[in-house]
Amino acid sequence: MNLEKLKENWKREEQYSFKGWDFSHIKKRWEHEQIPWDYKEIILKYIKLSDELLDMGTGGGEFLLTLNHPYNLTSVTEAYPPNVELCKNKLSPLGIEVRQVFTDSDIPYETNSFDIVINRHEAFNVDEISRILKSGGYFITQQVGGKNNNDLSEKLIDGFKPLFPKHDLKNNIKLLLKNGFKIILSDETFPKIKFYDIGALVYFSKVIKWEFPDFSVDSCFKNLCKLKKELKEKGYISGTSHRFIIVAQSQK
Repeated sequence: MNLEKLKENWKREEQYSFKGWDFSHIKKRWEHEQIPWDYKEIILKYIKLSDELLDMGTGGGEFLLTLNHPYNLTSVTEAYPPNVELCKNKLSPLGIEVRQVFTDSDIPYETNSFDIVINRHEAFNVDEISRILKSGGYFITQQVGGKNNNDLSEKLIDGFKPLFPKHDLKNNIKLLLKNGFKIILSDETFPKIKFYDIGALVYFSKVIKWEFPDFSVDSCFKNLCKLKKELKEKGYISGTSHRFIIVAQSQK
């Protein structure tokens, strides 16, 4: 396939629409090594049916709905406008409270509103978490660490510098302890990620903009072509993810 045809195909992937937090478009075209804990299982260990629950950065509510928590005791926040509309159409009719958030330092709920706040891969402000949690309430977060996909970003983007190099388990535990939380559980892992075609990597890189800043097929075409050679040799393009999990209890 000539270079112009390659670019044309990759640009189609770049322009493919993305909603919620759904990567089904590249299903079977990529693979992510399993992490050693089960986020859902951990949440279910701490949550009670009578708890007021907040899911921060719910995306399209895909994961939230698998918890089967009473809808009238469930609230969500979401920042990305297309996902906010998706949530209003999908979650609000069920009785789930949906509110848009514009900054981490201002969660649009009253003080002491929640027994449990869950957060998967969403930024957070510890002061705000403390404010909205009831005394003894749990904050359960699985985070994408600051080293996530850095090796892939370096292959694609010349002069790449990570945006959040200090975002790891150790520094977040320090922050939570400093703000009066008790750490109940914590873990950190660096699983491998593989892409089996360049188009899947293009789609992924365009979606995860904060990890691949200023990525485009045009600006990164030369590096994409280099990766095509790596793909031919190994059968996949590999990278390294970064995840950590914390269960913290409010002690205020």
